[in-house]
Amino acid sequence: MASHRKSRTPGTRVAGIRTPALATAALTSVALLSQTANASPGEDRPSLEEVEKKVGDLYRQAESATEKYNAAKEKTTKQRKRVDTLLGDVAKRTQKLNDARSELGSYAAAQYRTGAGMPDTATFLLAETPQDIFDQRQVLDRMTGRQKAAVDDYVTQQTETMKKRQEATESLRTLTETQGDLKTAKATVQKKLADARELLSKLTAEEKARLAAIEKRKQEEAARKAAELARQQAEQEQAREEAAQQGGGTSEGSGSTGSAETPPADSSYGTKAEKALAFARAQIGKPYVWGATGPGSYDCSGLTQAAWKAAGVSLPRTTYDQVNAGTTVPVSQAQPGDLVFFYDDVTHVGIYIGNGMMIHAPKPGTYVREELIYYDGDSAIHSIVRPA
Repeated sequence: MASHRKSRTPGTRVAGIRTPALATAALTSVALLSQTANASPGEDRPSLEEVEKKVGDLYRQAESATEKYNAAKEKTTKQRKRVDTLLGDVAKRTQKLNDARSELGSYAAAQYRTGAGMPDTATFLLAETPQDIFDQRQVLDRMTGRQKAAVDDYVTQQTETMKKRQEATESLRTLTETQGDLKTAKATVQKKLADARELLSKLTAEEKARLAAIEKRKQEEAARKAAELARQQAEQEQAREEAAQQGGGTSEGSGSTGSAETPPADSSYGTKAEKALAFARAQIGKPYVWGATGPGSYDCSGLTQAAWKAAGVSLPRTTYDQVNAGTTVPVSQAQPGDLVFFYDDVTHVGIYIGNGMMIHAPKPGTYVREELIYYDGDSAIHSIVRPA
């Protein structure tokens, strides 16, 4: 990945989700309250940092399970379509096999009426497999050209029908497995969110206030980092413009941001990015729902996929695949429209809008919104990807 990527320090957040003071405190308490309910009087209570980490882990596990759910859902949908197609093919092949069998039957009936004993073509109708038919060479030698053609057609249809039935059986088995993965991922997400709600129900007023203060300090630091990034990017843009005016290149292709590995966004990209951002802004205020792809609600990767689709660019469904669907650039060279991925396990994504800000769908209980890309510290940023 990009050289700027940092290992995530034991932190206070979960996969790309900003945890508001109330929700953070809520989730924070539960793990601890449940642990300390039976603690002895002299036992130390976990620190707020330890509590917040537990809460962060809970949300990250939920979002990781959400991305696994998204992947399993997409795979299940594709596999179901394949099964439907194969079953349709089996039905068509079966009809053709019946037609071929009927034609052979007509020859057998004609031979029987003429007193020919065991009809040659009837021998093939009694065969159970194509191999049985091929083994009867002596019978085939006594047939007319039309009879042989009918047998060839029968053998072909029987072989193809058996093949399609086997493919359908295997696909149905795979579908059952993917449906099991989907069910498991769904249950995991629901369990993590239920644990979060339980923690929230046990939150104390004192914990709310203390965690809110920690949250405020973190957001102040995030704003400072975002301002520094905005300053750096403004200086880079000014350098590009000056180089262009001096005949050293164009504003798209010269300046400090241009390199073979991290090309600057050109005018074509800028046009697409504007469309993607316009779509993303129009979704602000819509609820986060895990597994949702719009139009009424979204999860994080569902939002970025839909935004770039509005710009004519097809992105994969999950964060795990979206992170590989473009060119990786340093944070300092991020352009509006770029995708911002979070955490070493790449479980969250937002769409960059400039000045250290992004639009993203944070987590259950929140809404699509603008937020600082440093909301969980700069070490939480996994990479920046330019998708088009």
